[in-house]
Amino acid sequence: MACAELEALRLALMNMTGTVDESVKQHAEAEIGDELEAGGPIAALAAAETLDEIQRHLEAALIDLEEEAMAADATDPDGAYLRGRVVAVRDAERTVRRLRERTDAVLDDLGEAHHTLHETFPTEE
Repeated sequence: MACAELEALRLALMNMTGTVDESVKQHAEAEIGDELEAGGPIAALAAAETLDEIQRHLEAALIDLEEEAMAADATDPDGAYLRGRVVAVRDAERTVRRLRERTDAVLDDLGEAHHTLHETFPTEE
């Protein structure tokens, strides 16, 4: 079983930041496997390019993973691994949410700095 959600998230963050690391990309794609071609939330997450897309597709992938983990036999070792993945992906989802909040705060700060600059040095329009 692969950690498709986390690897797809890595690809999405690389897309968003413009990071090109072929070895990381190849590893992630190999880890994800056929799900990249399946057209579901994992493929959509791996192709995401904005924080909004990343959040939306990560949430969808988490819902699918949670459903799969709930359906798994409690005594099956693969079921335990699925539940562990749920914990890891929930943590990643919180991290992405904090990244969104911090990014929004930076945008607000830049707007405030711009406003302060114009208050300090008014321009005629």
